[in-house]
Amino acid sequence: MSDAERDSLKVKLLQLQCHFTWNLQVENVEWDDLLERIHYTIESDIVKYKVMPYNLLTFINCVRGNCEESFNNLWKAEEILRKCHQFDIDKWSIVAYGNAAWVYYHVGKLEEAQSYLDKLERICQQFPDASRYTAMIPEVYGEKGWSLLKFGWKYYEEASKCTEKAVAEDADNVEWNTVHATAMFRIKETFGDPQFPKHCKVVKQLHRALALSPKDSFLKIMLALRLQEFHRKEEFYRLLEEVLQNSPDDPYIIQYAAKVLRKSGYVDYALQILKKALKLRPNSALLHHQIGLCYRKRLNAVKETPHKYYAQQERKELIALCKYHFQTAFDQKPSLYFAILDLVKIYEETQEYSKVDEIYENLIRNEDCNRLNRQLVLWNYGLYHLYRKKSLRNAINHFKECLKLKVKSKTNDECHAKLKQIAEDRLDEYSIDSVAFGILGLLYQLDGKKSEAIGFFERALECDRHNEEFQSALRELHQVA
Repeated sequence: MSDAERDSLKVKLLQLQCHFTWNLQVENVEWDDLLERIHYTIESDIVKYKVMPYNLLTFINCVRGNCEESFNNLWKAEEILRKCHQFDIDKWSIVAYGNAAWVYYHVGKLEEAQSYLDKLERICQQFPDASRYTAMIPEVYGEKGWSLLKFGWKYYEEASKCTEKAVAEDADNVEWNTVHATAMFRIKETFGDPQFPKHCKVVKQLHRALALSPKDSFLKIMLALRLQEFHRKEEFYRLLEEVLQNSPDDPYIIQYAAKVLRKSGYVDYALQILKKALKLRPNSALLHHQIGLCYRKRLNAVKETPHKYYAQQERKELIALCKYHFQTAFDQKPSLYFAILDLVKIYEETQEYSKVDEIYENLIRNEDCNRLNRQLVLWNYGLYHLYRKKSLRNAINHFKECLKLKVKSKTNDECHAKLKQIAEDRLDEYSIDSVAFGILGLLYQLDGKKSEAIGFFERALECDRHNEEFQSALRELHQVA
């Protein structure tokens, strides 16, 4: 194909509905964790439409450059289409064939890519409201919602909207109702009247999904969590008991059940089920992390009763247990950054500051750390310097580095607010402060407010004429202004 033909093909590909056109941001994905969860859905047989995880794997391996594995996933998806979707193969081919066209395009096999476009064009002719190459039918909306949900919190609202459309057209579909309930649960939909859970949209959707899939343990745990917030203890316990009876060996389900129990104050019960599950899966990072969190809750309770007999000895034992389980969790799963950050907080508790610094510096130097985790590390390291080491200068530096990563998240918002507070507090104390002006300049720069940023950096340089950081920031702002 000529360059013009290639460009024309790309225009057609962008009209498709598949993983390559759903704006899935791959820059900050924790791949090991995502792949583990996808393979879990396959191995545990918890997804009704088996083609979906293979479609997603086709995309993931392609964007990661694992083209051979991507083709293996693609061929597996097509095999499932033939075996499991004989009577509705065209509907389920829309996403699969769209992915296929993109994969062939990425490896330079443009004629094969065009052949899949031709197949899609023939398929879409049978749907009244379809465009040339795609049709927005429940299968497409549903798979898009399911895939978005796998990619994390940024996509929960869009996943909910997609599955809402799928459910509207296919009201009794088990998979779409389940994914819709999960998405609504994760975006923490408004509860409604706290006395009447039946008025809560999430609870209603969870009940609807459970009516269609009464043995789904994840749905029961989510419903239990919501009912707990409405103080419906009897239903809460019944659901948890059913989960533990039906899924006693599943580490994912056990960790969620234990989390519910721990947050409800039933730490001993949570530890009991976690330890039982750990005997079957001694290398489960998720179970070790949850056990560590249980011991940390016990530790906090001991701190509140310092005069309790044997309190000091109990405290030492609990600290040792926390360290062991958090460290083991991170060793088993290095992508589980929450575990190592929980470990750091224990070392802070015991004032082992050299160990804290060592861990943080190792995490910052780790080149495999994605931006989302690096942001979390820098934010926590900044707080450590601010409150534990009383080093405002170091704290500010880490907070700045955290914001410069430009990752939209709750951590980013908290860091932005903290730096703004620091700047305002300094200016309240002394109206001319280069550090405060520099902070405000950076905040406005990151917010895209160039003129305000320039103004604050100029004021900062009036106080500190030779500051290279402020000079560099001004040069950059003037170049793009």
